[in-house]
Amino acid sequence: MDEVLIGEVLRPQGYGGELKIYPLTTDPDRFQNLQKVTLRRGENDQHFKVVSARKQMEFVYLIVEGIESLEQAEKYRGWEVRIDRSEVPPLKEGWYYFELEGMQVYEGDTLLGTLSQVLETGANDVYLVKGTKGEICVPALKTVVQRVDVPGRRMDVVLPPGLHDVR
Repeated sequence: MDEVLIGEVLRPQGYGGELKIYPLTTDPDRFQNLQKVTLRRGENDQHFKVVSARKQMEFVYLIVEGIESLEQAEKYRGWEVRIDRSEVPPLKEGWYYFELEGMQVYEGDTLLGTLSQVLETGANDVYLVKGTKGEICVPALKTVVQRVDVPGRRMDVVLPPGLHDVR
């Protein structure tokens, strides 16, 4: 199953099995529309139907079927909260980081490598591209990133002077 990370279970909340979640999404309100979630730790996945979700300050409080006590909820401390990729609403413009990761990055006909990570630097994002000759940091600027084909899993870039020597 193709899933997207949207949060992390911090701890139980109260005695009834509610989970306190730290959202790892730009839209924490999405939790309120979820029908199901996957909780994951390592290779262990458990799927749950969402009963309710509420947002309070920067946290989300989640109640799912099958976790009904403080003791049961405690077992999920530190677990990832994931949803199926099909439940991620499309953006009006741009793309999600998870859509970019794994993409093949080209300059002209030359494959530079695979985009392995998006780094948030403040001024602009940086795409970490791993190739056969090492890693390269590509600034996520309109002058550098010429084309992003999400369905085709391809990004075309024009590297700024100085980055050509890295290849």
